[in-house]
Amino acid sequence: MMIIWQGLKVTLGLFLVVGLVFASSVFAVLLYAKATGKEPALFAAGSALHVIAAAPAKVIEASPTPIPEKLKSAMIDAPVFRQLPELPAGCEITSLTMLLQFSGVNKSKMELAAEMPRDETPVTLNADGSIGYWGNPNTGFVGDVTRKQRGFGIYHAGIFPLLKTHIPSAIDITNESFDMYEDQVASGIPVVVWTTIDYNIPYKWVTWDTPIGPVKTSFAEHAVLLVGYDENNVYLNDPLSGKKQVQVDKAQFIDSWTAMGKQGLTYLKK
Repeated sequence: MMIIWQGLKVTLGLFLVVGLVFASSVFAVLLYAKATGKEPALFAAGSALHVIAAAPAKVIEASPTPIPEKLKSAMIDAPVFRQLPELPAGCEITSLTMLLQFSGVNKSKMELAAEMPRDETPVTLNADGSIGYWGNPNTGFVGDVTRKQRGFGIYHAGIFPLLKTHIPSAIDITNESFDMYEDQVASGIPVVVWTTIDYNIPYKWVTWDTPIGPVKTSFAEHAVLLVGYDENNVYLNDPLSGKKQVQVDKAQFIDSWTAMGKQGLTYLKK
C-alpha cells in the first residue's frame, strides 16, 4: 500500500511540474504576441491550440474644440427712429421698433405703440404731490405714452410679450452679464437696453406702490438700442436724439444699465 501511495505522489508531482512548464510557455508566448503584435507559429491557424493576438490599440489624442476668440469690437448698422414728437415717453417702443425693423419686421413705432401692453392703473398722489400708487412697468406701459397726461414707461417684462409676438426667437437677457450683450452684438444682432437719459446712475429715485407690489425707479429711465462696442466704449441708437451709433464710455454706461436693473431684450438668429 505504501509503495502504491509513493508511486501516486511521484506521478502527481510529475504532472504538476509538466503543467507548470506548459503554463509558463503559454504565458511567455502571449507576452511575445503582445509585445510584437505578431502571431507566433505555435498559435498559427491549423495548430492544435489557436489564440488570436489583438493588434495594439491605436491611441488617438482628441484635440480640444477651439473656443472662438471674442471680438474686441463690433458695429451694427441698424435703423434709427425718433420717439418725438408723437411719443415723448415712448423710448422703449421706439427702440423696439428699431430692433424689429432690423430683423425684417415692417412695423412703425405708432403701430407698435397701439399694440403695446399697458397697465392702466390710475395714479394716486400723496399729500406732498409725490406718487403714492400707480401702475407697474413690469406689467405694461404706465401712464400716457404721448404725455398728454402723466406718463412714465415700460420695463423688459412688460414689453417682452410684444417682441415675442413678432419674433418667436426673442429672448429676455435681463440680469445676464454685459459680456453676453456684447456677444450678441458680435453675432450681428442688436439689443434693446435700459439706461438713463444721460447714461449716468440716477441721482434721484422714486418709489410708489402698485397692484403687484412697490416699484423703485427714476424718471430719468431711458431705453436705447445697443449696436456696437469696443474696448472702451459702447455705441447706441438713441430714440430721443434720433442719432445712431452714439459713443458712450463703456464703464459709465454699464453703471447706468446696472442701476436700472440690467434689462435687455433681443432675439436669436433664425
